[in-house]
Amino acid sequence: MESPPLGLASPAHSRSITARWLHGFATAGPSRLAWLDALRGIAALVVVFDHSSYTFMPEFRRELMPEFNTSRYGIMVFFLVSGYIIPASLERRGCVRTFWVGRIFRVYPLWAAVVTVLLALDLSGVAELRDFGGQGAVAVAVAHGTMLQELLGTPNLLLVLWTLSYEMSFYLLVVALFTVRLHQRSAAVSVVLAGLAAVSVTAGVVLPVSALSGLVGTGPLIAFASIAMAVAICCASAGSPVLRVFGGVLGGLLAFVLVPFNGTVPLWEGLVILAVMFLGSAVYRAENGQIAWRDAAGTAVLVVACAVGSAYGYGDGDHFTRRGWIVAFLLAVLTFGAGLWSRRLRIPRVPAGLGTISYSVYLVHPVLLAVIDSTMGRRRQDSLALEVAFFAVLLPLCLLTYRCVEVPGQTWGRRWARRVRPRDEHQRHPASQAGA
Repeated sequence: MESPPLGLASPAHSRSITARWLHGFATAGPSRLAWLDALRGIAALVVVFDHSSYTFMPEFRRELMPEFNTSRYGIMVFFLVSGYIIPASLERRGCVRTFWVGRIFRVYPLWAAVVTVLLALDLSGVAELRDFGGQGAVAVAVAHGTMLQELLGTPNLLLVLWTLSYEMSFYLLVVALFTVRLHQRSAAVSVVLAGLAAVSVTAGVVLPVSALSGLVGTGPLIAFASIAMAVAICCASAGSPVLRVFGGVLGGLLAFVLVPFNGTVPLWEGLVILAVMFLGSAVYRAENGQIAWRDAAGTAVLVVACAVGSAYGYGDGDHFTRRGWIVAFLLAVLTFGAGLWSRRLRIPRVPAGLGTISYSVYLVHPVLLAVIDSTMGRRRQDSLALEVAFFAVLLPLCLLTYRCVEVPGQTWGRRWARRVRPRDEHQRHPASQAGA
């Protein structure tokens, strides 16, 4: 490694702490798709503001939320980005086994670290865990271990973990389509899901929260889903073509049943979330010449129309204002479109670097807020200075968790992926030959 210039060793020319942090932030990690990283960075900041505004900006939040649902804006941008990148990740590998290894080592190390810290804070009395409604510790642990807890009738240890359940469902669906060689039908899948959402609202179909859990019991559903998920991943990763198809289909069916029938969001919104992710996949396919751009544009128009129509038809509720949701959704789609348009432009390193650490930002900020709420309490009046100070503390902390937890996890994941990659090319899925 090349030594630094001698001039940097002089105290007169040494960098300030802020300069050092900015340099580390701007070089948080290399990115092949900087425009997607920038979008993730924007989404992460908006979600953090949405949650931190409860503590530091309550008056402003009360005025803003009915007009612009910042939480839904951030997560919809995240879902569009995931929809674009996840199929690319699978098809680039051409191997379900290495895909799952990569996802596990990408998602679980930081998740485990954050959950461990949260449990330690609860034991020390610094922060309190949510009430799990009498569910046993084993059931809660197993549900969270699958990352499907939001769809298994189990309250999330951290509120933000609910989106990971939809991410995991999307992984299962993408693998299912890949194993049956329908992975290039993203546009059609997106339109069908959005259409089902609109039909459900038009028909007045309303399901209770966690309907399946209420029907069969939370414990049995957790047991069945966790076993089915483990079998699905193992079989889809096997060398036998028959087992791969069986595992892929089993995982896809599990996700397709849980999302609409056991979510905590309305039926139509769960379907819209999946439709949005597959819309991101359709854009990826157009970008790579697998479908025509006009088909991707037509998909976007239909999905947006169905989503907006569903939200409008659903109406206002106790914790839902259709204007705020619709504005957030439309701005999220426009933001993704703007990012897509700028993909060939030079993206500044700081926004791209923020996107690189966005997963840390997303998971760490609620833990920090839990400590603040338990020790200092929430303010009754707005304090922009405290809001800014919160970000100033959070971002360096997330840079640290990225370098100390995420990067090692990804490195281990790449090593394991090389170990488990099938040596015989015939064990690689045939669909990879026709994919990206």
